[in-house]
Amino acid sequence: MEKKVVTFGEIMLRLSPPNFLRFVQARSFDAIYGGGEANVAIALANFGVPVDYVTRLPPNEIGDACLNYVRQFGVGVDKIIRGGERLGIYFLEVGAVQRGSKVIYDRANSAIATIEPGMIDWEKVFSDACWFHWTGITPAISRGAAETCLEAVKKAKEMNLTVSCDLNYRSKLWKWGKTATEVMTELVKYADIAIGNEEDADKVFGIKAPGVDVLKGKVESEKYLYVAKQLMQKFPNLQKVAITLRGSISASHNTWSGVLYDGKNFFTAPTYDITHIVDRVGGGDSFAAGLIYGLLNFPEDPQRVLNFAVAASCLKHTIIGDSNIVSVEEVEKIMSGIVSGRVSR
Repeated sequence: MEKKVVTFGEIMLRLSPPNFLRFVQARSFDAIYGGGEANVAIALANFGVPVDYVTRLPPNEIGDACLNYVRQFGVGVDKIIRGGERLGIYFLEVGAVQRGSKVIYDRANSAIATIEPGMIDWEKVFSDACWFHWTGITPAISRGAAETCLEAVKKAKEMNLTVSCDLNYRSKLWKWGKTATEVMTELVKYADIAIGNEEDADKVFGIKAPGVDVLKGKVESEKYLYVAKQLMQKFPNLQKVAITLRGSISASHNTWSGVLYDGKNFFTAPTYDITHIVDRVGGGDSFAAGLIYGLLNFPEDPQRVLNFAVAASCLKHTIIGDSNIVSVEEVEKIMSGIVSGRVSR
């Protein structure tokens, strides 16, 4: 059986003012589509991994355009269901230097916000898959999305799929009645691999790296061993915990690294100095995709898995849009230390 990955979550229309303009200056918007789990699917497809993306899209031309966007990268879209009123939108004002980026959501009552358990035949979806990936964004959208996500993880475990979860805390979304802690505690019980950024475990479960102030821009990898151990203690099903480490010097200049803990050994990746960020949205998703690719292809070498994920997500910062449109060869070139950006011809 081929190693097919399934991802599930919301994809939105992303509208950004061009050329670093502020929202109040904008007279036009650049349109593209993006969302955590779709970004992972597109990155994996670019790595040559068979992948199906599952979501709910409105039965109109915007839904069609979104479907076509995802399909062009080689992602399987035949498990996507149609229904609901509208596609969610998010507006992105791209920051520069000391001015941070801003996101405004317009996703109330989107097609996936009104999804209900039973609408997706998970047994059929998972019939030819070995891996299921979801993020904490999906259960934050609505009660129905949270219940559908729970239905999915239970079926995935029942069918012996590996389940990975990106904790992905979004404070602006948890508005439907239950807290992130309440909902995610139940969902993460079914995960084999947990992925997060410097703050996710703190925001969702109150597990904080000791002595780290993320807002000051300096993150120390060894402090995150505590976070990884605490997550594994809380969720005995977890086999691995991976955490991205972003040091924010400015909106245009970040350092980027990551750590991986497998219950015994703690691995740290090289740190990349990203001095001129083109687009940092989707950095965590590109890391998750790199991690999944590595665990599918060279699981016996956790250091290489982590290095691949960090190098892949380093490259994402050079690409406009939410998704990491790079090849395995390009990632391996970065991993080997070729970071000069010389023209390839």
